[in-house]
Order: sequence, then structure tokens, then C-alpha cells
Amino acid sequence: MVLQSNDVKRLIIYFIFDKNGIVDDYITYMLEDLKKNSTEIAVVCNGKLNVEGRKKLEKITSTIIVRENKGLDVWAYKTVLDYYGWEKLCSYDEVIMMNYTIMGPVYPLREMFETMGQKDLDFWGITKYHEYKDGDPFGTIEYGYIPEHIQSHFIAVRNRMLRSIEFQEYWNNMQEIHDYREAVGCHEAIFTKKFSEAGFAWDVYADMGEGYNNHPILCATRQMLEEKRCPIFKRRSFFQDYTNIINDTAGESAHEAYEFLDKHTDYDVNMIWDNILRLENQADIKKNMQLNYVMDAQNGIDISEILSKRKIALVLHFYFEGLADYCLHYMKSLPKEADIYVTVGSEKKKALIEEKFACLPNKVEVILIENRGRDVSALLVGTKKFIMDYDYVCFVHDKKVVQLKPETIGAGFSYKCFENLLPTKEFVEHVLDTFERNPRIGLLTPPPPCHGDYYITLGLEWGMNYEVTKELAEKLKLTVPIVKEKEPVAPLGTMFWFRPKAMKLLFEQDWEYKDFPSEPNKIDGTLLHAVERIYSYVVQQEGYYPGWIFSSHGAAMEITNLNYMLRGLNEEIFNAGPGAGKYEEVVRNTKKTFVEWRMCRSALGYTEGSIINAKLYPKKNMEYSEKNSLVVANESDENLYEYSGLEKYGNINEVRWDPGEKAGIIIHDLKMTVIFQNEREVQLSMKDAMHNGIMLENELVFLGPDPQLYFNWKETLPVKKILIEADIVDHITAERAEHIYRKMRKNNIFKRVARKIFR
Repeated sequence: MVLQSNDVKRLIIYFIFDKNGIVDDYITYMLEDLKKNSTEIAVVCNGKLNVEGRKKLEKITSTIIVRENKGLDVWAYKTVLDYYGWEKLCSYDEVIMMNYTIMGPVYPLREMFETMGQKDLDFWGITKYHEYKDGDPFGTIEYGYIPEHIQSHFIAVRNRMLRSIEFQEYWNNMQEIHDYREAVGCHEAIFTKKFSEAGFAWDVYADMGEGYNNHPILCATRQMLEEKRCPIFKRRSFFQDYTNIINDTAGESAHEAYEFLDKHTDYDVNMIWDNILRLENQADIKKNMQLNYVMDAQNGIDISEILSKRKIALVLHFYFEGLADYCLHYMKSLPKEADIYVTVGSEKKKALIEEKFACLPNKVEVILIENRGRDVSALLVGTKKFIMDYDYVCFVHDKKVVQLKPETIGAGFSYKCFENLLPTKEFVEHVLDTFERNPRIGLLTPPPPCHGDYYITLGLEWGMNYEVTKELAEKLKLTVPIVKEKEPVAPLGTMFWFRPKAMKLLFEQDWEYKDFPSEPNKIDGTLLHAVERIYSYVVQQEGYYPGWIFSSHGAAMEITNLNYMLRGLNEEIFNAGPGAGKYEEVVRNTKKTFVEWRMCRSALGYTEGSIINAKLYPKKNMEYSEKNSLVVANESDENLYEYSGLEKYGNINEVRWDPGEKAGIIIHDLKMTVIFQNEREVQLSMKDAMHNGIMLENELVFLGPDPQLYFNWKETLPVKKILIEADIVDHITAERAEHIYRKMRKNNIFKRVARKIFR
């Protein structure tokens, strides 16, 4: 059936789902162009539609249906088809079923409609998914593989097919759809094949051809836009599971598509940012969009115009007197127009900084602050009176790590932060220019450390800090997605460049020093660590994005280090482990091997035996040692562990408890009672502990050897006795191990199996 483009009666069924009932501008932009090319538009919303959203839609159509969020897009389409009825539907030349998962148009839709109208077709689409012969990954496709098919984000059906018994029966008998797997297997993947085999002709408007890629609209987006003049692109391009991209591309797809849209089309890319920053996880966005900024540290640029209209500042929190010259070296990288603020905790340090920094051409102000809350309170409290007066700010502190040995490990972390933030004047000029050219950047931070003891940071970015971060997010009323399984794009060294208005929400809390814990602080799990991770989510909430920043030298080191570590892992996996393959295959096979290994250990009895040497280690001189350990003093109750004789350790406020030495220990219902010399008591529970195990519901499971729990309390006083009551299982049977494995799979915590608390 060929359509006469100047006289086509066309109905468009447009499906929307938004968890908040919001209609973003990219949707109305699409609908406005669709209106020019249709007789009627019916919008169907699953879930809810807010007042503002309805008003937006009513400017385009009066046919708006809001229905229960069931059946995904398939049953949304069916709802509208049932609403119109077959008699009325058959009066249209063409009915289009399309949804909100595509953005555009990049080009006027008239081009596409005119081109496809000249083709003798019964149904058509914009893009195609090519045949996947190696099985059915969804487990719902009746053919056992994925046939080539029109992608269901846009399917047009013409009158001959609308009138057919086959088409009407297809929708009349459509089964209930419960999830995405069923939506693909029971509709999208089979629709084209079924109706093609029934004798109906079909085609798509834009495609890269057989063999190029199964899913070109996601994996070859720029080529589809630029070479095929495809008028749409998937919103998922900018946040999809990165495994999908790294298996088929070098990672360029979303970045290249965005660059093309931004520089070579009239499409307003702010519509992309407004939607994905509101709804999607920042870790996914950062990966797909390649939000890594490498600055030239040698060749400067002219930023006089920026400096004439923008206010620049640096905030340095200074604590270690021996690092004054070290900090001064990096302060010299700032343009003379930048203001420098230094927060210090004593008059002595104030005088030292005023003397050392007197050589700088900048305005330098030293601020005396309360020594509570470390660098976090220095920024949020010490600068709150003036920070919002600035456009771009760099925040740093004199980082010194003494708990790791050798101390070069901590010094390397400090070097990584400073060298990727303030290495040269030329670098800083490029930073300011980057902020100016990218108005959605809110935060630029060095990448997380991965050398020495910090290696575990990659994969354990949350550490013990997820729950406390979520609590802070609730207090701040953040709505952007924060999930355990996806890492924060956070400044884990608490040093970064930022746009103050992107952190307005955080500074508006009007923090006081008393809001932060007093010294000594826990190494993990405090408000300080929550703020450290919340920075990037606050930025996202305000409509900006976080990214990583590198100097050219810092980027070179990062590439070397990551390549070296990945190659080392691959060598072991390929030669001694499950073998080689694509990234996805290697990860999948490695997971499987670890599970089988644990099962074998359990079956062979490696987790058997009684608990021995349940030891308590008081923390003295910033460390735990065997010479200061205590064994159980009272063994009359198998669930009670009593430790006395702690008076000799003087004032303490932290202990480590090892419930055994081997793997395969499970603890529930733990309660610790600390009895001070003055007979005062403090009660602690498992939720107060840091540990190297895994929390599964109400159980603490130690799959690795040398289980450890760390407890601390506010008062640093002499302790008389510590009592620990705990229900402990010290043997994981094969059945028990399998049960734990299932729960781990459900909670997606494989990455945390090898958890280690670094100190």
C-alpha cells in the first residue's frame, strides 16, 4: 500500500512512562513534530501524570489516557486500540505505535514520512534489530532465537493490515505482559516475523545493513544519524549497561552521537541532560558519555575573557604543618585573579600560612575554624558565607596518610589528587575553559586511587558507607537514583573542582561544626564519608553531572596502572582460571568458578571445626597487635564471650574482635557491652560494626579467612570489661553455601565477596 503524502489519515499512539509523572521537554518536542504529520494523536501514560505534564500534553492533543502501570508499552498500545475499536481504527490509512524511549526528531519527520509513504508496504519502522542466531537471551521467544525485527519504539501499520483478521486477532488475544523479557519475547521480537510470514510487506527507514551490528541505533548511533539521516536516537544510548557497548564497540557510541547532535544539528542537547540526570544513575551516564576530561598541563590558552566575567577561588584546608611548602607549590598554579582561602585549626597554623603564602600575588585569607569534621566541615561550614559568590572553585587539603605502610602509598594518593587538579598554570587555564564550554559540568574529581592498599577501591567504592550516604540523601531529599550496585562518581580523596551553584542544595543546609563527629573519627561509615560520596549526587540533583579530571601526566599514569593490573588479572584468569574470551564471558565464567570453588571447600570440610581463638584486640597507638590481644575469660556460656583485664591498656575507644581464624563463619544477633572503670556501660550491635564480611539480610557471613569486626564508641576512657553475646555458626554445609549463593545472586553482591577493610 502506497500513501499519498498530501492526504494521509494517520493516528499516532504515543506511550509514556515516568515514575514521577513528569513530561520532559524532549517528549513535547517530538509530539509537536508528530502533530504536523498526523491527523490525530493519542497519548497513553502508564502510572501517573502530574498536573504540569497534563497541561503540556493538552496543548498537543485532547486524547490522553492514564492507566495502571501494568503490561509495559504492549498493553498501553492495546488499551488505546481497544479504546478506539477496530471499526474506527480501520478508517485510518496508517496507525503508528511509538514510545518515549526514543528522542528526536533530529531532522524534520516529514522527510521520513514522505520517503516511506512512496513504498508499497503494509507495516514499517524506523530501525531494525538484526537476527541473533545464538539463542534466546530472554527465554521468552517462541523461535528459540531473535529474528530480525522492526524495533517496537516505532511501528507503523497501514490500512490493509489494520483490516486483517491476523492483526486484529493478534491484539485481541495478546497475553498479559509482566516484564521486559515478556514484552520482547511475546511482542517485539516476533511481531515482524509473524506478519511477514502472513504475507505482509515491511521495511525500515534507516539501517546500517546486514552484518554491521545487531543493534545499530545503540552501537552505531552517529553513523545512523549522520549517514542514514535517522531522525531518532535512543535515550538509553547515554546510560545503557556498558557491557553492551564494550562487547561491540570501543566505547565511542554515546559520545560520538552526542558530539554530532551538539555540533551539527539543531537538536537542543539540554533536553537529553534534563531527562537522564533526573532519572538515571550517574555511573552509567559517566561511562557511556566518557565524562573524563584530560587537560593540557603545558600549553596555556587565553582565558582573560573568562577571568573578566567569572569569579574564581581556591579553598585549602591546612592541618599538617610540615606540608606548607608542598601546598604552596600547587597554589602557584592559580591565576593571580583567583582568591585563596585557607582554613586552619589554630593560631599557630594561621601565622605559618600567612608567612608562607605572602609571596603569592593572589588575595589570601586565612580562616580559623573549629577542629571538628576535618576537611568536610572546613568547606561546608568554614566557607558558607562566601562560597556561593564564586563561579568556579577548587577545593583541596593537605592530604597525609599515616595508617598505611610504607607511607609512600598515602603520599601517592596525595600526589594523584594534586597532580590532577593543580599541576600548572596552563592546566588551570584549561580547567576554567572546560567549565565555561561545558555548562552542565558540576564537579570534576581525580579518579579513585587503585595502587597499593587502595586497589580494593575499584569495585568497593562504597566501602561501609552506602547506608549512611542513603540516610544523608533522604535528609537532603535527593531523588536521583543511588544504588549499592553502582559506584558513585565521587571525590574519594575529597579534593575537586566544582561549580558552587551545582552544590547549592548542600550548602543551603546551613551546617554547623557540631553536626560533624568529633575526633578521633572512625575510618569509615561516618557523616564525613557520606558527604564525600554525596557531593556527586547533589550535583546531579541540581541538573549537572560529575566527571573525572586528569592532567596529561596523570592520565598517562592511570592508563599504565589500569592496563598493568588488568593484564595481570587476565594472565591468571586465562592461564590458571576459567580461560579467555570476551569481557562479559570472562566475568561470567570467573563468577561461576568462584561459586564452584566455594562449594568444593564446603563439601571438602574446609569450613568445618569449632571456633578457636576468638580474640579481642584493643586499639593502641593507632594499631592492633597480637601482643595486645585478649582471649575469652569465661567459656561457661557458648554464646557469651567475656574479656577482662583491659585496664592495663588505659584510655581506649576502639577494639577489633576476631570470632575465629577460618572461612565459613556466620554471625547473628550480636550484642557488645563495654563496661568502663566507672561502671558506666555502652551497648553496641552488629550494625555499629565495620567488618570484612557480607551482610545478607540479618546474617553476617564471612566467606574468607580471618574474619574481623571493628567497634568504637565516643568516650575515650579506661575499660574494665567487654562482653559479647553472639549466635555463631562455624560450619557452612553445601546446602547452606548454595542458599547463601542464591541470596548473593539476588542482591548482586559478587563484587563484595573479597571485601577487605583497609586501614
